[in-house]
Amino acid sequence: MARIDCDVPIVGAGPAGLTAATYLSRFHLRTVIAHDDDSRAALIPLSRNHAGFPEGIAGVDLLRRMAEQATRYGTTIVGDRIERIERDAAEFVARGERTYRAKAVLLATGVINHRPAIDDALHAEALAAGALRYCPICDGFEVTDRRVGVIGTGERGMTEALFLRSYTADLTLVAPDGPHSLTAPQHRDLVEAGVIMIDGPARDFRLVEGGIELSSAAGVMSFASIYPALGSTNRSELAIALGARTESTGSIVVDAHQRTSVTGLYAAGDVVLGLDQISHAMGEGGVAATTIRNDLAAVRPLYR
Repeated sequence: MARIDCDVPIVGAGPAGLTAATYLSRFHLRTVIAHDDDSRAALIPLSRNHAGFPEGIAGVDLLRRMAEQATRYGTTIVGDRIERIERDAAEFVARGERTYRAKAVLLATGVINHRPAIDDALHAEALAAGALRYCPICDGFEVTDRRVGVIGTGERGMTEALFLRSYTADLTLVAPDGPHSLTAPQHRDLVEAGVIMIDGPARDFRLVEGGIELSSAAGVMSFASIYPALGSTNRSELAIALGARTESTGSIVVDAHQRTSVTGLYAAGDVVLGLDQISHAMGEGGVAATTIRNDLAAVRPLYR
């Protein structure tokens, strides 16, 4: 198994990890990104709310630009899934197909969206067409005054439906598996907002002219776009195995400088509780990188 000695291995090549890599490399620290090519940002067909790109930018294009910038300053990017991280005296050892030994580790592993019952090929096609969307903060503007469906129920479904209600009056909340599970106040708030509630299961998705169809307890329904409000899984298992504190949701707990509860272990991006936005992840990546640099310098001077 090949061994890579570096100052900082970063696990994850999304906006947080790539931003941190550029900072760390420009701090003249040996920086390696290990990733499994599974950044959520790559699923974005076109982001129109990311500052500096008034015409929008595809997620894969943004990640490519960020990777080029990081490698220009010395970052090594390796396709490698890190399976575990161990403490070895004062160092960390991250293990995948290779081993990475360092004084500090940054986790930028993100989260995995929970998908509706839709096969992978159709899921990708629907995303590309804008018929399936996951981030109303990012792209709610694009569904203004259009017919929109939200797949979800309970607190999460209600919250997403009410958020999208500020973009369109033609909004339907479809339960994912069967009858809705809503409290009386949740049901009341949805009724007052004019949201239609339909029992599930939501299934048999099909792209159609101008949108997407699904079948439900009310029969076949069509929408310009559908938003799954089914939650996500935090990719925090590496931090948990090291004993780092996490929220009940699995989000890694960090301080104001992106330090976890384990000395030398840092986290940034969607795996940390916060706003799941590219800009926010990039900001956390910059903070984490600067903190790592300063924490390492406090142990030994980084003079050239």
